[in-house]
Amino acid sequence: MLLLTVLGALLMMPPLVYVFDQPIFHFGIPQIVFYLFVLWLLLIIGTALLARALPNDDSTDSGDGDR
Repeated sequence: MLLLTVLGALLMMPPLVYVFDQPIFHFGIPQIVFYLFVLWLLLIIGTALLARALPNDDSTDSGDGDR
């Protein structure tokens, strides 16, 4: 999870984002806006996949506090 966070932060840093600041349009959307929203979508999908892959924490449902 930390790797995904650091990777997302690095990909949104200005030196790399400026590479996509070109007068190019994808589906009528400027390339830099398209890059940022696609990156954001990929980070959300990556986080969802990692959250699903992590084991459930059932320690709160063990009932140890009821005794």
